[in-house]
Amino acid sequence: METAEFLQTLETEGRLLAAAAEEAGTDTTVPTCPKWQVGDLLRHTGAVHRWAAAYIAERSTERRPLVEPTGLDGAGLVAWYRDSHRHLVGTLAGAAPDVECFTFLPAPSPLAFWARRQAHETAVHRVDAESARGGGPTSLTPEFATDGIDELLRGFHARPRSRVRTPEARVLRIRTEDTGAVWTVRLSPEPPVTTRDASAEAACELSGPAEQLYLALWNRAPLPNVTGDGALATLWRETSGI
Repeated sequence: METAEFLQTLETEGRLLAAAAEEAGTDTTVPTCPKWQVGDLLRHTGAVHRWAAAYIAERSTERRPLVEPTGLDGAGLVAWYRDSHRHLVGTLAGAAPDVECFTFLPAPSPLAFWARRQAHETAVHRVDAESARGGGPTSLTPEFATDGIDELLRGFHARPRSRVRTPEARVLRIRTEDTGAVWTVRLSPEPPVTTRDASAEAACELSGPAEQLYLALWNRAPLPNVTGDGALATLWRETSGI
């Protein structure tokens, strides 16, 4: 996907998130994140939006702490989130393509990184807000969901902090049934190593439509299909939280 596509998705997802949060109410529990209320969700996601925008706007190359607001709730918090989202979208849309700043996953450029990362950040938390509101979640395109699975597997879980590990070498396969994407996740005592192929025999395969797999791998929905050693599916559930 191109940066412009991620920006369009980010804009849409943020609007949906705010609308669902407003309808649910900020003191409503978030079923997909039981430790949170909607207010916690808005404070976190809005703070992440402002944190990301500051890197781009200030061309900052040093990591900085994430600061969530205090003393905001109810309608004022929803308005603050909407302003945070608008600011992020505007900052990304107006940034120079060659802007240099801090990133934390591999990407073609910092601008491409932040547009992609914030689109997926917002989409996942939009699902959280809609779970609090009730009713089914808004659909994601298979292409966007496939990209999000790739970011999760080859980005987040390639980092040393990933806890998805096994005492001995094991192989987990992940396959989208609608877009034909396949990943081979090699598990060991070290961080997972994931390749975009089917290059090894797998002990377990997780498969399903891209959107369902995306939400399941982010622990927002049940895994669609598990074939083989279910212990690896359980391992993912128990240790893959970001």
